[in-house]
Amino acid sequence: MGDLGAGLTVGIVALPLAMAFAIASGLKPEAGLWTAIIAGFAISLLGGSNVQIGGPAGAFIVIVYGIVERYGLPNLLISTACAGVLLFVLGMLKLGTLVRYVPVSIVIGFTNGIAVLVMSSQLKDWFGLDIDKMPADFFAQLKVIGGNLATFNPYAFGLGTLCVAGLFLWPRLWNDRMQIPHMLTNTPFVRQAIAVNARIPGPMVALASLTLVAWYFKFPVETIGTRFGSIPQGLPAFELPAFSWETVKLLVTPTLTIALLGAIESLLCARVADQLTSLPKHDPNQELMAQGVANFLVPFFGGMPATGTIARTVTNVRSGGTSPVAGIVHAFTLLAVVLVAAPLALYVPLAVLAGILLFVAWNMGEWHEFVRLKHFSNHYRLLMLGTFFLTVVFDLTVAVEVGLVLACALFVRRMSALFKIEQQPASGRELRYKLYGALFFGAVARVDPVIRAVEDGGASPDMVLDATHLVALDTSGLDALRQLHKALLHHGGRLRIEALHEQPRSLIERSGFARELAVHEESAEVAV
Repeated sequence: MGDLGAGLTVGIVALPLAMAFAIASGLKPEAGLWTAIIAGFAISLLGGSNVQIGGPAGAFIVIVYGIVERYGLPNLLISTACAGVLLFVLGMLKLGTLVRYVPVSIVIGFTNGIAVLVMSSQLKDWFGLDIDKMPADFFAQLKVIGGNLATFNPYAFGLGTLCVAGLFLWPRLWNDRMQIPHMLTNTPFVRQAIAVNARIPGPMVALASLTLVAWYFKFPVETIGTRFGSIPQGLPAFELPAFSWETVKLLVTPTLTIALLGAIESLLCARVADQLTSLPKHDPNQELMAQGVANFLVPFFGGMPATGTIARTVTNVRSGGTSPVAGIVHAFTLLAVVLVAAPLALYVPLAVLAGILLFVAWNMGEWHEFVRLKHFSNHYRLLMLGTFFLTVVFDLTVAVEVGLVLACALFVRRMSALFKIEQQPASGRELRYKLYGALFFGAVARVDPVIRAVEDGGASPDMVLDATHLVALDTSGLDALRQLHKALLHHGGRLRIEALHEQPRSLIERSGFARELAVHEESAEVAV
């Protein structure tokens, strides 16, 4: 019963969001609705999380809009299906854990960037501007909006503003700190009314009430009906996109973008759900395969990319959902609404949907992270701000690619800074050095001063390297040790390495360097 109630609640929440995400992506509202139904059902039935709710997501708005504008709707469907295959293969190969290697600074950066882009894409409908087609580029959008401010519609702006304000206020009206006289809250009727109102989703309240206001007063605002016509009440037709190998090769970039964002969003959402419940943790590989199946199916019914959705998943958990049954009920709830009440959607003002998306985008962004930047290192700031600006100025793919390359470069720099080679007090004729950290390709330059000191010093005493604190060694680090060994041999010295851990010792033995030391040193040994 808990899953049944949660599924009904999430289905009501998903209704306005599904239409809003599709319209903002440049698609018809039914594309979002059928994606929420089909993908939501498949992800809950096959997924690796007990409570995750799948469907169209705000993060995909900018990506889908850009793909439709550049490649067209048919190629969006092909890209989505190919991304589904890629996601399934990633899960089948058990690569779901690789998403965890994406630094949190990059995730926050592109999430905030997408939130800004979603907000900018909704300014047209919020202001009620008369613009035939919005460009996908952020600065081009601002230019077009600025050039059409003369068509500003105060009725649309008022509806959108009331929607945003209402969504912020609604949950605060019914929380535990609500200022109601104690004598009233003692009555069963008031307590029951508060409990019922607290469970009604804010987006549905805003959608129904403001649509009724706009219809009753006949506000001159654009609605779903005036822009898209009627929403079909029947089941969607099954259509095969025009697949061809040549087309698939041209769509590599959008395919990878959809797959990457779908994987990151769904697994991050599943991790959030794990933190909210005491249920068994999600299986990332199973979740990726379910996302793959869902994204492969929806294009055949004219749908859009789908992924795990944090807002609906959190609503599911807070409404008492504990199993995939809730997600399945959510899909059937949407199906029933579409089959029965689709004509009513014609009266929904686009400004109200824009207000819902502005609220979603605000909640999507982790704006407090900008304030907290002063507490983190320059590396973290560079990654987060760089990813944020690249997402806004270019696109998500460029931002994540550059962010990951930059993260790797900064990681190499930081790890190389942690490696140290310190001279210890000499023992007789032997020079002693202690190695700290990882001697890898990024840190070999720190061995060069020791090699130069040997080469400049003429006849050199024996040298001992204490590897007690050497945690890792790669082939570049091994080559640096070989160069040090040759310099010592040239000047009549000897090299001994002691207290090696398993990984460095294994590499030295497998490479034959241990035998080289033994050949040239009468009493040489590699001590472990």
